[in-house]
Amino acid sequence: MENINKIRSVKDLNYKLRVAYEEAKKDPDFKAMTDKINLSDDELMKSTTSIEDSVLEVKNCKNCKGLPMCKNSMNGYCYMPILKNGKLEFSYVSCRYKNKLIEDTKYQQNVTSIDIPKEIKEAKIKDIYTDDKGREKVIKWILNYVKAYKEGNIKKGLFLHGNFGCGKTYLIAALFNELAKYKVKSVIVYWPEYLRSLKSTFQSSSNDEFKNKYNELKYAKLLLIDDLGAEGVTAWGRDEILGTILQYRMQEGLPTFITSNLNIKELEEHLSITTSNKSERVKAVRIIERIKQLTQDTQMLGENKRK
Repeated sequence: MENINKIRSVKDLNYKLRVAYEEAKKDPDFKAMTDKINLSDDELMKSTTSIEDSVLEVKNCKNCKGLPMCKNSMNGYCYMPILKNGKLEFSYVSCRYKNKLIEDTKYQQNVTSIDIPKEIKEAKIKDIYTDDKGREKVIKWILNYVKAYKEGNIKKGLFLHGNFGCGKTYLIAALFNELAKYKVKSVIVYWPEYLRSLKSTFQSSSNDEFKNKYNELKYAKLLLIDDLGAEGVTAWGRDEILGTILQYRMQEGLPTFITSNLNIKELEEHLSITTSNKSERVKAVRIIERIKQLTQDTQMLGENKRK
């Protein structure tokens, strides 16, 4: 009796699948899609719902004007049937707009960003806000730097300091992204978080992760140390990490950029840890001298874009 009930249940399910499939085939788009799949109706009817979903997404794609208008379940992708080894599978396939975006932003793979917001990662020269006169000098410097670098005239970077939110990091990230189009590799790192994460790897059982994170900055073709002066200063972070990275880059002539809310004198005070200890002051001065050798000291005051 139990076997008879199972047989009836299977027959009922197949009947329902058949009815749903035949109903779906009344849609010419559904029929057009199934006609292209080299499978019998008995096999296709098992995937009626998935095929319907695919048909809907294909329709959406036909009328789509761009990624912001995408109506599909996954932006920039279409749910498509794929026949593999006689089995029907479904996969998300990128659309023409998504493919163009991927191609247009491929250069960003040349920029390694560590604890940096998406807006900074995607910074572009063409999107730089030029109405603020306080930024004009730096923008001109950046445009000239791109031109000079492409011509093989590699100059020292910037120590760019100024008020909070005036766009210091964005401008240098835009410079790096522009050079990335010419396969110039660079690293942008948010310094306070980098030190915290580096310290955690240093204390782990394996030293490989620490070495990789440290060397990534030390040997970077272009380096931006973002928000120097916002970190909690320790002798280890200042002397063993920052000092040795800057020393190597100074010796090898590797372009280095630094952003800070502190000017060079304020940064020296910050790095001194304690102003009453003469040896600490000397160590801070050494760091500052390396920064001066590596960068051009430039102030930028502008509107706070983060309001």
